[in-house]
Amino acid sequence: MDLKKLKKEQLELSKKVLIKDEIKKISTIAGCDQAFFDHKIVSAIVVMDYESMKPIESKYAILDVAMPYIPGFLSYREAPAIVEAFSRLSKKPDVLLVDGNGILHPRRIGIASHIGLLLDVPTIGIAKKLLIGDVEDDNVIVDKEIRAKVLSTKKGSKPIYVSPGHKVSMRTSIQIVKHALNETFKLPLPLHEAHKLANKIRKRKRSDSEA
Repeated sequence: MDLKKLKKEQLELSKKVLIKDEIKKISTIAGCDQAFFDHKIVSAIVVMDYESMKPIESKYAILDVAMPYIPGFLSYREAPAIVEAFSRLSKKPDVLLVDGNGILHPRRIGIASHIGLLLDVPTIGIAKKLLIGDVEDDNVIVDKEIRAKVLSTKKGSKPIYVSPGHKVSMRTSIQIVKHALNETFKLPLPLHEAHKLANKIRKRKRSDSEA
């Protein structure tokens, strides 16, 4: 694995990332999350109506894991499965919430930004852990730039870190995530449901393989 080459590619791709609103109207919102078993990756996507937050469609894909987890290069491990699952949707959602970072990344291209470029869809990164940056009030600062916002979503739970992925501004990213929150869960509802589906598929496939 040539990480030097991948870094160079990331730097080139980061120049194409748009941190401005290119969403005219949001009718649907989706979340995607991954789970792993037996050297395979499950990517699950759940699409919901934006206003009612009711499920519309869900799809998943299972691929072989092509590379190990390396911090800063998550998209190269998970993107192929996400792209495959996304291709199975009957209609592209207006915005996609991704489990991982957007521009909150050493080279400003976390998995949410990379996926946004690959799929040409507005994306928002939502991370459960802070891997880079300094927190000042509710801002995450990297190289003197606000790369993410710290958002407390559930009483008693640690915060999440919201960063624009592609084709959406910081302000709109926060508005969308807040709209998708449910007081019962830490994660926005589409991401919570995608997480549930990915783990359900993993459990079922693992049981099938052991039968």
